[in-house]
Amino acid sequence: MTKVLVATEKPFSKVAVDGIREVTNAAGYELALLEKYTDKGQLLRAVADADALIVRSDKVDADVLAAAKKLKIVVRAGAGFDNLDLSSCTSHNVVAMNTPGQNANSVAELVFGLLVYAVRNFFNGTSGTELKGKRLGILAFGNVGRNVARIAKGFGMEVLAYDAYCPASVIEEAGVKAVPDQETLFEECDIVSLHIPATPETIKSINKPLVARMRKGGILVNTARKEVIDEGGLLSLLQERTDLKYLTDIKPDTDASFKETCEGRYFTTPKKMGAQTAEANANAGVAAARQIVGFLEEGITKFQLNK
Repeated sequence: MTKVLVATEKPFSKVAVDGIREVTNAAGYELALLEKYTDKGQLLRAVADADALIVRSDKVDADVLAAAKKLKIVVRAGAGFDNLDLSSCTSHNVVAMNTPGQNANSVAELVFGLLVYAVRNFFNGTSGTELKGKRLGILAFGNVGRNVARIAKGFGMEVLAYDAYCPASVIEEAGVKAVPDQETLFEECDIVSLHIPATPETIKSINKPLVARMRKGGILVNTARKEVIDEGGLLSLLQERTDLKYLTDIKPDTDASFKETCEGRYFTTPKKMGAQTAEANANAGVAAARQIVGFLEEGITKFQLNK
């Protein structure tokens, strides 16, 4: 019998697991759960006889793939996939996938939760500002970026976007102003929301010279990846530009320094919160199970990452 292993150090919700089980049972597969594991050895043992693997932020590296002698497919339940060693997946003949779009609305709503909190001065009782009429810049116009644009229009904001891999015509068709580069995006917007992946091109690309282009009173929001921020440069800029604010759901390595020097202009959630809704949790898990069945039964590789 085909065995699907769900290996999650941070478990799915019960609703998500029930949904995954329904999909795998319907296909005649065995479902195994490894939840809240505390060391890598547990994962290596559990994956030994698995044909398919579903993970969240769990690392699937060369050691895991070497231990998984029967593994044919691994799916990261979520959009980001930097926890998957794609080259090792390829060398072990394992198809790697993600589930893009399943967490998109959840992340987008969090952006505006952070923004409302910030423009109302973190609800400290003083008079704040409104989002209506402000210029919002979206860096990367993928699934999350499109949802951010949709919500921003409801707030009455003017929306601009830049994406190196998305044609300007596609952005404009969504009712969003396309700008030619990220420098222009930072220069023309009151708020910039980051939705870029962590790649060799983007790591530490959000640096002091770039963010310094923002208008007075600008707000930078990062619900993407910690690695895209040049923390030292951003911290230095915030110390010089006391009009700027930084909001994130990925706690910086230098969190203590940000808190000490940027009081009232900096906020981070205790852990990454973008996909932390019941809906997103279930959507991503069930999508992963369906993609596994689609691949094993019909050879569907729509979301394959290691082509």
